[in-house]
Amino acid sequence: METVQFYNGREMPKVGLGTYRVENSDQCKDAVKHAIENGYRSIDTAKIYGNEEMVGQGIKEGLASTGLQRDDLFITSKLWLEDYGRNNVAQAYETTIHKLGLDYLDLYLMHWPGTNEAVMIDTWQGMEDLYKDNKVKNIGVSNFTPENFEALLAQVSIKPVINQVEFHPYLIQKDLRKYLEAQSIVMESWSPLMNAKILEDETINEVANEIGKSPAQVIIRWNVQHGVVVIPKSVTPHRIEENLNVFDFELSDAQMEKIDSLNKDERMGPHPAEYNGHK
Repeated sequence: METVQFYNGREMPKVGLGTYRVENSDQCKDAVKHAIENGYRSIDTAKIYGNEEMVGQGIKEGLASTGLQRDDLFITSKLWLEDYGRNNVAQAYETTIHKLGLDYLDLYLMHWPGTNEAVMIDTWQGMEDLYKDNKVKNIGVSNFTPENFEALLAQVSIKPVINQVEFHPYLIQKDLRKYLEAQSIVMESWSPLMNAKILEDETINEVANEIGKSPAQVIIRWNVQHGVVVIPKSVTPHRIEENLNVFDFELSDAQMEKIDSLNKDERMGPHPAEYNGHK
């Protein structure tokens, strides 16, 4: 499995399994287990997804059936807004790893910047506390804009290793990618397949036909070639396998540019500057 390296020297697989909108059910457990059995080493969840118990059960069963060790996997979860504030972070983290049945996370993220800068900075200091106490291997953020980073980095001592954001061919986030690259912060995309909407796109299908791959594989490969970590969600066994099978081909520069040109700054999720946790 190909990896990216964080500025702290630690590594993360380039492709993982996302579990957003997967219920806390046997289907969730089976998807995680199947992913591990078929080569996935990175699994992403979050408190707000409400499925940490079954993700954890899938991890446990996947390790048992493959003979892998816990440290062969890279597990991510996220701190939700209701647990923000430096004094709340440690307890929220303990709850998460308890639900997952794990001793530690490889990556813990602040899920949104929130709309209060002081609270954002205070919360990040709680994340730093976890990291300094060796409770978590890496800390990062999700849905942060360059403005959020500027406010944060002026006040804190440890820089996030990663920023997980909405990124797909209709929202290519050029300025943010440039900013993160300059800061040596890895970018990761959530909902890269736009809940399957992008799979209908004519251009994506043209490229897929040219190279004999599926539309999903084309988009995942496009992420990889942009240096973006990608966590496609699926509960369908053959799709889970297909989504990881993206390291035996490359998109040409012309194909990459063609996909980039689909950008229309279209978001599926809220704009980070306006989101405070309420739908």
